[in-house]
Amino acid sequence: MNAGEKLVIIGGGGGGFAAAMRAKALMPNIDITLVRKERRFIVRCSLPYVVSGLITPESIVNPDHKFIESGINVIRGEVTRVDTKKKAVYLSDGRELSYHKLIMATGASPVIPPIEGRDFAGVFTLRSLSDAEKMRAFMLEKNPRKLIFVGAGFITLELAASVLSSSPGSYEITVVELLDRPLPMMLDPEFSERLRNYLVEKGMKMQMGRRVDKVLGANGAVNGVLLDNGERLEADMVLLNVGVRANLELAKQIGLEIGRFGIKTNEYLETSQPDIFALGDCVEKKHFITGKPVPGVLRGPAIIAGRHIAKRLAGYDVPFPGVLDNAVVKLFDKSVAFVGLTEKQAGEEGFDPVCATVDSRSKHAMMPGVKPWTIKLVFDRKSRKLLGGQILSDAEAPAKEIDTVNALILGGKTVYDLCSLMCAGQPEMSSEPSAEPICIAAEQALVKM
Repeated sequence: MNAGEKLVIIGGGGGGFAAAMRAKALMPNIDITLVRKERRFIVRCSLPYVVSGLITPESIVNPDHKFIESGINVIRGEVTRVDTKKKAVYLSDGRELSYHKLIMATGASPVIPPIEGRDFAGVFTLRSLSDAEKMRAFMLEKNPRKLIFVGAGFITLELAASVLSSSPGSYEITVVELLDRPLPMMLDPEFSERLRNYLVEKGMKMQMGRRVDKVLGANGAVNGVLLDNGERLEADMVLLNVGVRANLELAKQIGLEIGRFGIKTNEYLETSQPDIFALGDCVEKKHFITGKPVPGVLRGPAIIAGRHIAKRLAGYDVPFPGVLDNAVVKLFDKSVAFVGLTEKQAGEEGFDPVCATVDSRSKHAMMPGVKPWTIKLVFDRKSRKLLGGQILSDAEAPAKEIDTVNALILGGKTVYDLCSLMCAGQPEMSSEPSAEPICIAAEQALVKM
């Protein structure tokens, strides 16, 4: 983009934030306007800790002065229409903004299952800071004891663990999941089972393989749920957190090409309309390994996408590689990490998976405070390439080794490459070099092959 040209960004999530800041850094003389409906920019992954009271709502807000001081215009309003011929954006209050380039970052909204009783007081979703504040206020005012969380994804489990840890003995939490185990999209069954047993030991009740058919209540307030097997669970509060759906109303009005999960883009995040880019939760992503379309609604890829679009606008052609959905979750004292394909997913995608699971430790064996951790790696027998990894750890630092696994997959590394992996070793910071689990897992997989 040239000096004086106008970039308009619709949406105030992590991707829009990153695109605006990076574009201004690379092209200080362009005019950037960011339009958002939300009252505040937030770090959404911190919402569970706002609900539990561990952190304050203000602590997860990115203040507007960060933009203003950088020379970025911030408008709070709702975009109702875009005229691609005129290159104009129209707001609900009648304002009109012209643009040379436009970025769609409209995000996603929570999926609210069509369950009878979902409108009772005490039934919540968790997507915005307002949602978190309402849940927190309800908990402080009503003192609910029996909580039902529907869905066993990582945000739900993080919230459940944080609430139980914040006030031991004050809550009874039951997690209801339609599939047969917690974190079913992240972990293979043997890891999920170990995690489930741990969560039960910590006081969480787990109803796996069950569907909530109805939310029960009286006098306008929730008092329970009815499961598909006829069992009734008492509840003073219910959280429905079963996924999100891309916000596509504006994209459809513009006439952008839409895929199964969101707006279609090319490798440079360009849409089917000239001069319009898209990123974040509203966009359909490509899985790095399979090449197939996936939803991909994590903050990390959205931020990278925002920076890539800024670079594209500044003349740097850096393609977006696709997603591996690497994620880390902290549940009580257990850290859980995942990247790429599970063994089950690899088989379903037509690979012949060869796996190895290795137990390791957070420090050299003689050091005080040493804690165990386990890694599982998934390889393809034919290509020998690394496809995925899972980690369960009693210490926080080893869980971040998932980023090493992520980088190895992105680099197209094979089992032979991993057999040569040489990691830094230090008695207080890592396992012994002779016990480096990624290398050992590769050696075990090689023998199996």
